[in-house]
Order: sequence, then C-alpha cells, then structure tokens
Amino acid sequence: MSRSLRARLTLIYVSLLGGVLILYVAGTSAFFLHNVTEQLDMALDRDMETAESMIAILPDGGVRLNAAEAEPGEDVALATSLLEVWSPASTLLYRSPQLKGQTLGPPPGANEGLQGYSERSAQLAGGARVRIATRAHKMDGRTVILRLALNEDHLRQDFAEMLTGLGIGLPLALLIVGLTGYAVAGRALQPVNAMARRAEQISAERLNERLEIENPDDELGHLGQAFNQTLSRLERSFEQLRRFTADASHELRTPLTAIRSVGEVALHRSGNADDLRDVIGSMLEEAGRLTQLVDSLLTLSRADAGRIPLQHTEVPVLDLARESAALLEVLAEEKSQRLEVAGDASVTVVGDRMILRQALVNLIDNAVKYSPHGGTVQVLVSPRGGEAWIEVRDSGPGIPPEHRASVFERFYRVDRARTREEGGAGLGLSIAQWAVAVHGGSIELECDSRPGCTFRVRLPFTKSEFKGDGR
Repeated sequence: MSRSLRARLTLIYVSLLGGVLILYVAGTSAFFLHNVTEQLDMALDRDMETAESMIAILPDGGVRLNAAEAEPGEDVALATSLLEVWSPASTLLYRSPQLKGQTLGPPPGANEGLQGYSERSAQLAGGARVRIATRAHKMDGRTVILRLALNEDHLRQDFAEMLTGLGIGLPLALLIVGLTGYAVAGRALQPVNAMARRAEQISAERLNERLEIENPDDELGHLGQAFNQTLSRLERSFEQLRRFTADASHELRTPLTAIRSVGEVALHRSGNADDLRDVIGSMLEEAGRLTQLVDSLLTLSRADAGRIPLQHTEVPVLDLARESAALLEVLAEEKSQRLEVAGDASVTVVGDRMILRQALVNLIDNAVKYSPHGGTVQVLVSPRGGEAWIEVRDSGPGIPPEHRASVFERFYRVDRARTREEGGAGLGLSIAQWAVAVHGGSIELECDSRPGCTFRVRLPFTKSEFKGDGR
C-alpha cells in the first residue's frame, strides 16, 4: 500500500464511496425488480378477469373466447396474453394461438388452481421468459383451470440495460471521484507539506524560526501551533543549556584558576613552612569550593535523570528545621547574626529526611549570606490548611521585582559580584526547589515592603505520589 497519506486518503474515500454506491445500486435494483414484477402481476390479474369474462363453454365441452363479452380495449390486451384452459381432469380445452404449440407447463395436478390464485415465473420451450398466473374458474356449473402468461423478456431487458448502465457508470463515477479526491486531498495537505519543508530547514542554530500558519482555527493550524510551541520550549531549553554550560564552565574555571595561580606563585618564590601551609590552605579552600560545585551539579544531573531514590519516613518538621539551622550556626556567628527557629512541634510530614534537610540548609544558607552583620534569620514552622509551612525569613536588602521570577534558575545571580564573594554558585535555590517539588510541595518567594524576603516551603502532610521516583 502506498505510504503517501494523500493516496491513502483518496483510496479510503473511494472505497467508502464505492461501498455506499454498490449498496445503493443493489437496493435500487432490488426495488426496480420488485416493482416491475408487481406491475406485471397486476396486469396478469386484470387480464385474468378479462379472460374469465370472455370464456364460453361449448355444448361439446370445448371452450371458446367470446370477444363480444369484452370491454373496449380488453380484447386487445388479452391478445398479447398467453392463455391455456384446462379441465380438472388435465384435459386441454383451449390454447392461445400466440403460443404456437408451446405449453405453459405440464398438465395441472390434482389441486393446481383449485386452492387459490398463484403466480410464478417460467421459461417456455422457445426460450421466452413468462410470468404465469393460475386460477380455477366456475361457470355453468363446471370448473375449469385458467393459465394466463405475460412475456417478461422486455422487463428483464430493461433491467439488464439498467444494470449495464450502472455497471459502466459506477466505475466511471469512482474514477472521477478518485481523481477529484486526489486533487482535493493534495490541496488539503498542502499546508502540511509546507510545514514539513519549513520544519526541515529549522536546525539547532535556527530555533527562533517558526512555522507559517494559514488558518490557526482548523486542525492543521492547531498542529502548527503545537509545533511552534514545541520549538519555543526547545529554544528555551537550548538557551538554558547554553547558559548552564557557560556558567558551569565559568564557575569551574574560577577555583581552578585560583588554584593554578596560587601554585605558580608558590613555585616562583621560596618560603618557609608557614608560607607553604598558607598556600596549601588556599588551594584546599578553592578545591573545597570546586568539590561543592561539582557535587551540586551532580545532584541536579541525577535529579533531572530521576536517579535519586526517595526514602520516605515520618519527619518532624520542627526538629528538621533545628537540625538544618544548627549546621549553619557557625556561619551566622561569624556575621554576628541571630538564627531563630520556632513553630509547632507536632507538624510532621512523610518524606526523605536527607533531601528535605538539604533544601532547608540551602534556604537558610542563602538567608545568612544576604542578611547583614547583626541581622536576624528566622525559621518558622506551622500547619496551614492540610500542609506544613516552613518559612525562612532574612533581614537582607530584598530582591528587586524584576529578578524574583528567576531566582530559582540555575546559576542565576541577583548580584553576581557579591554572590561569588560569598562563595555561592547560584545552584542552592535550584536544588531546594527540586527537593521540595519531588515531595509534592512548592516554594514561594515573598518580598513585601519590610526589609528582607521570605522563602515559604509548603509540604503535604502525607506521602505524595507526585514524582515519587525522585525525578
């Protein structure tokens, strides 16, 4: 079968139309044949009544037709009929001259014609097809059996001519419809071909191009819009990938350059053990930043691939918040900040404790970095409407409105210089958002008129089926 959709559509259409036309022709033929047979039977019935009115029995027991008894025109109609008159004892009493010695059948049986009016089709010895009616008739105390036949060859000829015309016209009609349908299908599919040719020209370097849509309201227009939306998503994904690659390369290059620079300086100058210790300490510090960055990238890569399984347990949220804050107390003390944790101790969720702790550590670490010296970082736990709310509030300068929608993007920085100085790579919030999302929760950012911002984590109390495989 042809692979062309145009050819397949045409073939299906012609096949369906051919099937419908064949059913129509069969129904029309059956109706025509039934109708003409019924008309022939009605003519037989009228001629039978005429024959009965014209029959006269002779003294010697013979039968003759009395044309004087016929109504005007009946004798003419009867002249085209073929008539036989038989006695109940199967003796032929009369036969029409038109039969020319042919018989309408064998002599009647014992009950033929005596049980009522009957009709049948038969073929005479000469080959003619006739419709025969048989009926018993009583007159002058005697019973005779009448057989009356009408030639139906002309009706069969008309029927055959009709079938011949239909047999010639039907394939011709299907051919015309097929050619027309093929042309119409080609015109209907022309936008698809145009979109296909356009799509073949779009490459990874030309994802900003879009398909041209003639009619956005029909099915093909909807297909084109869906394809354009896919191109838009691909364009955004490629742009994010390029930005991610560039940012990752930059972030990896920074500690590597620092390690190389410190090492080269140390090689070109002599120094004592204390100097070497300082050099090694600087190199280890940069190596630690590099390790942290690689670990974050590995976490995000495994998360995207769905390769981080979740170990669901009951997690007291307030205890989790205190445990996460304790890991950052030293960092907060270095900046003379107060790290406050409070809330409802009865709030419990079902999830992976380590992944949830990683999310809270990243949020609290972000708050500590952006809060000023002597500032306050608050972690509040509360139940709200069937969810556990964890709010991390800082006392920093806040986030400008134009940056708030992008803070969860990877490597995104509101203040690049300050972020690098503080040691961040712009991955902490992305990891936190993923960790909360795999538990069926969400993170909201709220920055109002007061100083600082609030990152609000909302988690369901029960185990979530949302992306439970870690993706």
